[in-house]
Amino acid sequence: MPVREILQLGNPILWEHSAPIEDVFAEDTLAVIRDLDETLADFHRTHGFGRAIAAPQIGYLKRILFVRMQPTGFCGALINPIITSASDEQIELWDDCFSFPDLLVKVKRAKEIEVAYLDQRNQPQIIHAEGDFSELLQHEIDHLDGILSIQRAISSTSFSTRQEWERAEKANNRSVKARL
Repeated sequence: MPVREILQLGNPILWEHSAPIEDVFAEDTLAVIRDLDETLADFHRTHGFGRAIAAPQIGYLKRILFVRMQPTGFCGALINPIITSASDEQIELWDDCFSFPDLLVKVKRAKEIEVAYLDQRNQPQIIHAEGDFSELLQHEIDHLDGILSIQRAISSTSFSTRQEWERAEKANNRSVKARL
């Protein structure tokens, strides 16, 4: 169960479409799920954030995500996930990605979605996600289709370094508190 290197922006694998998993119980499928789990845990430990990772980010072009909502919430692999419905209502937020951790991108995503997938026992599941969880699943499923959040940017000015975003957020919070 090694921690795998996370591919970074510019690696052509990140732009490729992932193939469906044919056998949930195949040894390579099980190994990738373990690697995703370990890599996600390691990234969270070392960076202080991170809730999900897609198989293409570790160089495996198959339709698998691993999600761990911290500290409680959904945890596990989603195999062959597909968005089956999405609300017309959208949310706007700053999105980040392990493949470019110092860059944030302002995107719009569906506020609510439903995702059909297979779990690790090869059982069909449906999950309803709202808000941040909805955005997270859309982001990760995009990875499986070779789509990065930079392609979903609201405009050409919808980019920020993490450092600048944190500085602006700190300043905004100070000014809100000062007005109260």
